[in-house]
Amino acid sequence: MAAAARFLFRGSNSTLSASASAGSSGPCGYLRAALLSPSPASRQPHARSQRRHAAHFTFQPDPVPTQYGPTQKMNLFQSVTSALDNTLASDPTAVIFGEDVAFGGVFRCTVGLRDKYGKDRVFNTPLCEQGIVGFGIGAAVAGATAIAEIQFADYIYPAFDQIVNEAAKYRYRSGNLFDCGSLTIRAPWGCVGHGSLYHSQSPEAFFAHCPGIKVVVPRSPVQAKGLLLSCIADQNPCIFFEPKILYRAAVEQVPVEPYTIPLSQAEILEEGSDVTLVAWGTQIHVMREVAQMAQEKLGVSCELIDLQTILPWDTETVCKSVVKTGRLLISHEAPVTGGFAAEISSTVQEECFLNLEAPITRVCGYDTPFPHIFEPFYIPDKWKCFEAIKKMINF
Repeated sequence: MAAAARFLFRGSNSTLSASASAGSSGPCGYLRAALLSPSPASRQPHARSQRRHAAHFTFQPDPVPTQYGPTQKMNLFQSVTSALDNTLASDPTAVIFGEDVAFGGVFRCTVGLRDKYGKDRVFNTPLCEQGIVGFGIGAAVAGATAIAEIQFADYIYPAFDQIVNEAAKYRYRSGNLFDCGSLTIRAPWGCVGHGSLYHSQSPEAFFAHCPGIKVVVPRSPVQAKGLLLSCIADQNPCIFFEPKILYRAAVEQVPVEPYTIPLSQAEILEEGSDVTLVAWGTQIHVMREVAQMAQEKLGVSCELIDLQTILPWDTETVCKSVVKTGRLLISHEAPVTGGFAAEISSTVQEECFLNLEAPITRVCGYDTPFPHIFEPFYIPDKWKCFEAIKKMINF
């Protein structure tokens, strides 16, 4: 430790920035801040620390829905809370459980629910993802509407066996005599600007290879509430991935009363004639900007599709669009190799080969663990997608 301190103090006159330690806490964080902070004498008189902008997109809200009754301004985590509140109020068998959910959860998605519905219906679990999902399977089999929270999607892997070998197959092993279809698993998902290795992953493709479950990713507060309520009502185990960067960044007018949005049904957000763009979750908002750039700079008309449900996905909507446009660009944050874009690409190539005007293109994360300070270079931003469109058009 002393040697490390001497090394850092020797470099204190360099241009090291203390901004990286701004989120540190406790004695170690204080020491790290002290070691990395340049001395006052070494600071330039007009130097300013650079601000890191985490968001690589601009959230664009959907039109206010009018078919579901009165609305209220909510961000994404509040819309999730509203969906859970509606479920607990209407279904006496519903229970919510996970790490820290009784206190409101790390993202505040269950705030106030324990006080409103009691500690027997909203309660904490040990830090054991396998146990959380295993308990949820048992509760669902016993007749409860079980809503389990995995604190981060990155930590869902210890529960992989329970999800893939138990939840997904429970109905089939008994010839439909019993099932755990009333189980829903929620998990914060995707990049957040500073999550690094263990708080940024997008593991949807792992579960897309598993018949017997449904996998859903919303793009906005309105979609989050409607799709979550559909997952809870569905008679199959569902995994509901929530884009955590949108928890507070996404704000819309959300219906107060319960409503559902059909699963396995993609939504065409913008109609176009030259290129089909397919994405889900946060990446939809990147692609909105890409479509606008393509129209303004290239005169290219893009059709934007939000897949919404990863498994089972809406092949018909995507293929019909590609038949019309002749070009397909798929983008997601997860690594490109083995990502769900590969499955979409393969299916479209099989179904629409003679309609293609250019090779199907994937713009995704790199085949590396999710980085920290290099996140802006890793994510498939609008510039990468825009360049891909130019190549397809000029093919």
